[in-house]
Amino acid sequence: MFWKIIKGILVFFALLIALSYSFGYDYLFNGIRQTYFRGESGATIHDGKYFPSHTIAKGNTSLWEKDVLYNKKPLSKALVEDLKNTETASFLIIKDGKLLHEEYWDGYSANSKSNSFSMAKAVTVLLLGKALEEKKISSLHQRYSDFYENYKNVEFGKDLTVGDLAKMEAGLNWTEDYGNPFLQNAKAYYGKSLEETVLLRSFRKQPGTEFEYQSGATQLLGFALRKSLNQPLAQYASEKLWRPLGMEENADWSTDEFGMEKTFCCIHSTSRDFAKLGQLFLNDGKTGNHQIISSQFLNEMKTPTKLSKEAYGMGLWINNDSDLKHYYFWGLYGQYIIIVPEKNMVIVRTGMYKDQPKDAKGRPEQAAFLVNQVATHY
Repeated sequence: MFWKIIKGILVFFALLIALSYSFGYDYLFNGIRQTYFRGESGATIHDGKYFPSHTIAKGNTSLWEKDVLYNKKPLSKALVEDLKNTETASFLIIKDGKLLHEEYWDGYSANSKSNSFSMAKAVTVLLLGKALEEKKISSLHQRYSDFYENYKNVEFGKDLTVGDLAKMEAGLNWTEDYGNPFLQNAKAYYGKSLEETVLLRSFRKQPGTEFEYQSGATQLLGFALRKSLNQPLAQYASEKLWRPLGMEENADWSTDEFGMEKTFCCIHSTSRDFAKLGQLFLNDGKTGNHQIISSQFLNEMKTPTKLSKEAYGMGLWINNDSDLKHYYFWGLYGQYIIIVPEKNMVIVRTGMYKDQPKDAKGRPEQAAFLVNQVATHY
């Protein structure tokens, strides 16, 4: 009897595995291995080492100049409580181009790399800006079918443009859900092939008619960039961003098993280097006298679209409803690079803040809270 039960259990699991592969859910086994088997319940800011990646190589390092008041003025009590209660790993304030405050928790330090999650979407759009400058992509109106001809035969897909993808107006048949392991985000994150996950998606709506935040849109943009550049996106990011900005550390950009960067997420870098991406916006695309990227394109990125109810531009979330206007890179669990022009300030926060409260426009309430706390204190 005992051996019959064991045999039955083995047959059940064999059937389960076979069905998983048959219906395209085999990525779940990798997801379980990278989460539950490691004592986690999902993706984390330190899981980059478990995935293949490409290096975004730095060049000559340019260290942040420290403000004379560096770490001399304590954060407000309300801010400290919020940072601790939301499992913050790092918190940086850059003011007038200088490092004003820097603090780390739970074993993280200035050299620790953290998962950007969706902050990588804004980096992908920055690379689009360089590709446009260099005429590798003709315009934001260029049709996706110019890169993948089969889209000419896809309903709605034939009208999809590069700009639709950057603005989250793609109309994809994609449900943005990070908690459901059977939906597209999990498959893109843990699966073997991004091409299989994303390039084969159908469409629900006419592109350019509705705002809907979809990781699949930025991944499609990544495929178009990769094809137009004919080189790994990590290499292009190194040449156009990491080297010119004088980043302190190499970054790692997670890929699928075929070497395609996960452009919807997963650049693993330090908080100091993330801050330099924010400072690039305050400097209108320059570092010193070197124009790294067109200031006009940066303005397009931070211009809110009507379809997003003025909450999103291209890769950036925007809050012009706040008393102190700001815009920011935003990644899962509260990864932020927040730019506050009126204060000439960049705020970086990384950590593991799950179940974040959001405002009526889908923006994290914490971002506005951080801006208001810091701005009134410094």
